[in-house]
Amino acid sequence: MTTFTTNSPEGTSEPVPLEVAATARARRRGLLGRSGIEGALLLTPANSVHTLGMRFAIDVAYLDRSSRVLAVRTMRPGRLGLPRPRARQVLEAEAGSMERWGVRRGARITVRQA
Repeated sequence: MTTFTTNSPEGTSEPVPLEVAATARARRRGLLGRSGIEGALLLTPANSVHTLGMRFAIDVAYLDRSSRVLAVRTMRPGRLGLPRPRARQVLEAEAGSMERWGVRRGARITVRQA
């Protein structure tokens, strides 16, 4: 099982379940067709996302090459996100999750394989 944590003092110290979409097919599918997600989805490499055809609002965190959060946005279904030139990965989760986990601008994400 893959998990992630943040270095944010406001964040949870509990590891968050993480799915990794590292293939082009997995990145294209993303969260489409799902009614929710337990934990988060990491799209790698990626610098933008869309919510066309999604059933629920999501939080999106754009990460740079060192897994530092560049920005966090909440996107409603049916939206196109602008590309972030410095972003190398995108972390997606149900709306409201990122704040609970302490994922905010400047935080560093640490991914662990179990």
